[in-house]
Amino acid sequence: MKEFGELEAAIMDALWDADGALAVRDIRATMDYGRDVAYTTVMTVTNILFHKGLLGREKSGRAWHYRPVRTRAEHAARRMGEVFSGCGDPGATMRSFVEEISDEDRARLLDALTELRPAQRTATAGG
Repeated sequence: MKEFGELEAAIMDALWDADGALAVRDIRATMDYGRDVAYTTVMTVTNILFHKGLLGREKSGRAWHYRPVRTRAEHAARRMGEVFSGCGDPGATMRSFVEEISDEDRARLLDALTELRPAQRTATAGG
């Protein structure tokens, strides 16, 4: 399952790596794409990503400045949720996923679950 084309991925990576919103010329200057891309092409693809709901933008002078609406981690988590919810048997898919990941990633997953449990209990008790 591939979400982004190569140019879309390069634009998203440039924006995720940036300290703030970027104009198209700055996206083009900082993105890692491997070949030269016309300013208008970057502008068009950035606008498409905005209309897909992946980027926010604000006007600064005559230029739009773009920023991701979610962090890279939030975006990846949302995609993972889409996979699990659309797979038919989320339990079997989750088990297969856990079997395939490294021991280090399994430990990270366990840490995340352990962290969330007390927070969920507190939210439930307070609600």
